[in-house]
Amino acid sequence: MAQNTNRMIQNSLQTSSALTDIAGQFAGQGKVIDIQPFGSGNINDTFLVTLNSLGEACFVLQRINTQVFRQPELVMQNMRTFTEHVFQRLQCDPLSPGCRWQVPRVLLARGDRDYWVDGDGLFWRAISFIEGSQSFDTIQSTEHAKEIGYALGMFHRLISDLPSEQLADTLEGFHITPQYLKHYDTVLAQSDPKQSAEVNYCLQFVRDRKVLAHVLETAKAQGKLPLRTIHGDPKINNIMLDMVTQQAVSMIDLDTVKPGLVHYDIGDCLRSGCNLLGEETDEWETVRFDVDLCQTILEGYLSQARDFLTDYDYEYIYDGIRLIAFELGLRFFTDYLAGNIYFKVKHPDHNLLRALVQFRLTESIEAQASAIQTIVKGMR
Repeated sequence: MAQNTNRMIQNSLQTSSALTDIAGQFAGQGKVIDIQPFGSGNINDTFLVTLNSLGEACFVLQRINTQVFRQPELVMQNMRTFTEHVFQRLQCDPLSPGCRWQVPRVLLARGDRDYWVDGDGLFWRAISFIEGSQSFDTIQSTEHAKEIGYALGMFHRLISDLPSEQLADTLEGFHITPQYLKHYDTVLAQSDPKQSAEVNYCLQFVRDRKVLAHVLETAKAQGKLPLRTIHGDPKINNIMLDMVTQQAVSMIDLDTVKPGLVHYDIGDCLRSGCNLLGEETDEWETVRFDVDLCQTILEGYLSQARDFLTDYDYEYIYDGIRLIAFELGLRFFTDYLAGNIYFKVKHPDHNLLRALVQFRLTESIEAQASAIQTIVKGMR
């Protein structure tokens, strides 16, 4: 029902003047001349708004999915805390000449608020567009891979001194794999999935790896891994590259910036970057984890992050890579069993297919465990 409601809202907005009116709340002195769907996110509805303005020529408009982000005001509070901190860091610790790094700015709506609630109670916000930049769903080259790693390392370095307790936990349980496993067990007990080879594969896959779910949370409880500020969703299409230099210049989609373990970020970045077929491929049986890309991404990451990582951080990098692929597959499969109520889907088996991709990727990571651990050891 929630999924259908979201789709109905989006279709209604795109076919009416309501979207133009909402965008106008953030347009400042400009006039809205064009609005187009933007990006490929699975949670929020996102649009690129073009203005007839000499100032802000365009901006990104988003409807925050309040069925996922129950307290959207806290999302905006975190974004303000994060962006202000990074701006100050860049003032005190400027980048080398020729380097560019931008943080999306929160644009104010009328009344000097950083969000707008429309007549239907929907929550909207606007952020600046990173001009002259683009992103990709899959790695385009070795140079691109290094920039992906560099971007996450830069992101972590700039917030390494931002105490995580200054941020609200806007998604309790997010990237807490044991909780996803508990939710999976509950959904499975209440569902009656249709029998197929693919469904049976997923059921067996989860049964065989339940113990895997606890590895990072156990290390955190033992004091080996500290809570830090993390991005929360550093897949490669959230990393913007300069269209001329092809250097990473920003990380976007900041809704999930919150306290967490950097290993979830590292693992998610590598899970996303080292699967050349992408997470939306239909060819799930041929998905593999590219170890060479893993090494290149880690080299780019450590060029910025080496100073704040501990020996334990290095020790658990492989576990983070393996766990995050399993976790995302578990989340996709759980949503499939629940009737596709969380992630946007294009057909009823979409989340099942996504789960198969991530589980196959997990198998590939496991098959190359020795090689991955050797790479990490060599970089310590």
